[in-house]
Amino acid sequence: MSGGGNHCSFVLLAEFHLLEGAQLKYQFPQPLGIDEGVLAMSMLPDGAETQLDDWTVFFLNQTPFNTIQPVLALDDADTSVRSSVVGDQPDLLCVLNLVRTKHDKTWERGAKVLALAICTRHPFIQIFKPVLLMALDDYFLNPSQDCLSRLFDAVNSMDLAGAPSLSRAEKLLMRTSERKDLFAEKFQPPTNANNAPPVPAKQHQPSDSFDSGGEAGSSHDGQSVLSGSSQTLVGSSITSPGRKRRSTGASVTSVFPNGNALRSHPAVAMAAATKDTHYYHTTVQYKDHQLPIKMPLFTFPEEVGDYSLITLVKLFHSPTLVSGPHHPHLHTNGPATHPIIILFNALVTGKRIIFLGHRKPAGEVSTFVLAACALGSGCGAVLRGFIERAFPYANLNNKDEWESVPAYIAGVTNPIFEQLGTWDVLFNIATGNVTISKDILTTYPPTPPAAGFGSASISRERAATLRTENSIGSEDGTGRDASKTDNADNLFIEDIRAAIDYHYGENAVRLRFTEYVTRFVRLASRYEEEVTGTTQIGYPSQPFIEGGQGRLPQLGSGIMFNDDASLMKELAANSHRLEGFRHTTSHRYLMADFAKQQIHNRIKGCDVLHQIFRLKHAKISDMEASVIMRTLVENCRTYEQAVELLAMVIPTGGLTQLAFGLFHPHEIVRETTVELFDQLRSTPVGVLFLQTLNHFQRFAYVRLAHAREQRLQAEQQRYPPPLQSRAHSNSSAQSERLNGAY
Repeated sequence: MSGGGNHCSFVLLAEFHLLEGAQLKYQFPQPLGIDEGVLAMSMLPDGAETQLDDWTVFFLNQTPFNTIQPVLALDDADTSVRSSVVGDQPDLLCVLNLVRTKHDKTWERGAKVLALAICTRHPFIQIFKPVLLMALDDYFLNPSQDCLSRLFDAVNSMDLAGAPSLSRAEKLLMRTSERKDLFAEKFQPPTNANNAPPVPAKQHQPSDSFDSGGEAGSSHDGQSVLSGSSQTLVGSSITSPGRKRRSTGASVTSVFPNGNALRSHPAVAMAAATKDTHYYHTTVQYKDHQLPIKMPLFTFPEEVGDYSLITLVKLFHSPTLVSGPHHPHLHTNGPATHPIIILFNALVTGKRIIFLGHRKPAGEVSTFVLAACALGSGCGAVLRGFIERAFPYANLNNKDEWESVPAYIAGVTNPIFEQLGTWDVLFNIATGNVTISKDILTTYPPTPPAAGFGSASISRERAATLRTENSIGSEDGTGRDASKTDNADNLFIEDIRAAIDYHYGENAVRLRFTEYVTRFVRLASRYEEEVTGTTQIGYPSQPFIEGGQGRLPQLGSGIMFNDDASLMKELAANSHRLEGFRHTTSHRYLMADFAKQQIHNRIKGCDVLHQIFRLKHAKISDMEASVIMRTLVENCRTYEQAVELLAMVIPTGGLTQLAFGLFHPHEIVRETTVELFDQLRSTPVGVLFLQTLNHFQRFAYVRLAHAREQRLQAEQQRYPPPLQSRAHSNSSAQSERLNGAY
């Protein structure tokens, strides 16, 4: 993460003039090279004078009409807006805009409407709200360009040099855990004043001894901790932070006669100096004020600003609020398709979407657009290509430009857009109604499903790869049939509504949407394979193949289903939207991302999600269980591999499903499970998640690990390593004798 500088690229100020309308008054440090009327209208939305304060968001560098062309050459250090392009597209700029109406009887018409905005490359634009509020207050007191200069310098002086830069797997893992000490070892000590990059955490070897002295009892934080590599493990209870509680599990002497200790991993000690490792805490100094800033470390580019999926689901909650013709791309469950599923289908099939908020603040409309982008992308973790075609606040002034963008996602407040009919799906945030365009069947003529998906028949060539045991639970989380067409979507919405009703937080709902989009992508991969014979967005679908006759066993991969009938039913129900998805920009991005992941992922040649679902749902053979655990062990040798494994295991049920291997009837499976947990224990993050095992599982792990350690020591004593002998010349022998070789 960079230190000071490059956080703010431009600062803009617009003012509403009684005679001339919205006017862009200042651009700092230089003009952007965009039509000033476009910027002013974007900063001063319709009805802004009716709101005391309103936050809006819009983007630059999306299309030719809003791509910046600075008058002066940009400094080479400004990486946010220079021509560091992917293809020919410059980096996207996020604009956070604060609109304020201030009343004063001494002013003309008794009020002023001003808008102050900052342009940044960071998607977590919400962190700049405090300093933007203070800067606009400052401008009302002293209306000059100096206020913009102070804001620009203050934001760019924000020091993020100590913020760790997390990998994709680390971000995914951070989202699944509420522990406030996760990745604490990656934070630099606060005394480090220079801008040196974060020092990577020391990796401990799993071969370190279990033996270390001390007294087992309550841990430093009141949490019983499974130790790191050079410490001992005991079956102790897990308590919440701040509660001192002694272990209620087996005593340490019953497992280790020497009374070995349980100590926290060295990296955990850093957590005491960090409030919450999900955020990097820093400050912005504006004038004489030190404003605290919490920068989220788990944000992906496709999720911008503050958004709420819970608010989105609560508003569009009933299929009865949907009107208009049915389209197979959108209505995957016929008339009973939930509005949220319609929104998702519209996003992934490239439909033109409008969120209309008549007499609603423009900031509220913007939030719904950002939430929709996050929904379609799996909260930024699965798909991309939505933010680049999103216009959180759009108006009539540049209607022709943003309507020319294919599959745009726009937020508007003017009700005239409903009559214009240049959209495919309209979501009315004032009423909760969803309207499908009357011309959608003409704009997107329905095409028949691919051959074979209209019936239960299946070709013999593909049948062999579709068969799995009847006892397997499918990846939709259910093994039961339902009378409705799209069983998985119905169950998903029921889960989301239940989570909201039981007051689960926003993060829990986001995790469920990420899981849903992940499953959609895996289903799309299977569909491509059935239609074209191959797939470029996922692993090929194949069952487990046992070895024999000189062949090694081969693990399965791809999405799992109950049986052939369930597979074909699911593909038939989703074939239209899957076919629509195959022709979108998001699909092309997904192909590129999957190819890149195959190169850069540390776990290679193994569909870990498939193996996890096999362990969780299937009645598998001893051979397959052994091969799965051995493969996981071989792909968990390094810190990066351990994090990637945990990032896929933890969201799907945690380490509990792997811990069942500790009780397998075959010794080889138990041994490999212990070896896998030992390797996880060698990393700070692995220690934290091993703590989530229950009493019974932890005691079994300790017992088996100790037995394994004793057996290895006994073997070393029984068969000591042979002494290497070699012939020495007189000179070399004398030299080695002097150096202590003898």
